Amino acid sequence: MVYNLIIIGGGPAGITAGIYAARQKLKTLLITKSFGGQMARKAVAIENYPGFEEISGQDLIKRFEKHLRNYDINVEKDEVAKITKNKEGFLISTEGEKQFQSKTVIVASGADPRPLEVPGEKELIGRGVSYCSVCDGPLFRGKTVAVIGGGNAGFEAAIFLSKIAKKIYILEYNPEVIADTANQERAKKTGKIEVITSASLKQIKGQKFVDSIIYQDLTSKEFRTLEVEGVFIEIGSVPATGFVKGLVDFNEKDEIKIDSKMLSTKTSGLFAAGDVTEVEVKQIVVAAGEGAKAALNAYKYFQG
Repeated sequence: MVYNLIIIGGGPAGITAGIYAARQKLKTLLITKSFGGQMARKAVAIENYPGFEEISGQDLIKRFEKHLRNYDINVEKDEVAKITKNKEGFLISTEGEKQFQSKTVIVASGADPRPLEVPGEKELIGRGVSYCSVCDGPLFRGKTVAVIGGGNAGFEAAIFLSKIAKKIYILEYNPEVIADTANQERAKKTGKIEVITSASLKQIKGQKFVDSIIYQDLTSKEFRTLEVEGVFIEIGSVPATGFVKGLVDFNEKDEIKIDSKMLSTKTSGLFAAGDVTEVEVKQIVVAAGEGAKAALNAYKYFQG
């Protein structure tokens, strides 16, 4: 079977693209390892998505998925390994050793959590080191944990963890945190969150499980130890683009370069949308809008 369109990614951009493509009666396949992307992993309380004064990322993505499945669209739970261009259009190869052919493709694969690359991090993943407070938070009930990163993602993770953990430290590399004032105020009200600025994490320690972290105070240059049983890393993300190298151009952040109007890449018939691209604002509502634009432009391309 040759599809009219294959969408790679099950986050806001990919799902919205799927809805719009199905409404245009394109024979569409959506490939994703799981639905939600960063929205399901990180968005604890969403307060800026129109129509919802407050909703969790997991609840919102369930609504997205339910809406998508109302349409005639195929979904393949797999991970894309490679895309190649051929005379039929594009050949998609997956980690599950399947292949799919399509006339057009939308890459909406989002981004993966950015690692710290400090000693002990990789060794203790799943044993106290986590990149998802929503997923792993309940494992740390009554414990002391650290959140690395003083942006909105870090503060939102800490606020969520305050309902579970006994004590939460937020470590921020810069002299001041960059989280919104509203998030800072919410964190202060919990009475459980302590913010440490000018802190550079140097090591995560533990034998079987995390038992402490070592950080350097960038003001005094002293090295200090905090006894914690969990470390949640919230320092941003890396675009998931490995499978599309050679077909697109990248910026200095490894984000896919696109035509801002058409969302097309340098390869004819290949589009990209959402956080995987160079779009400046990384928000759920923006990703959804970009997904809609990409699907409508793919439809125009398919129509010739």
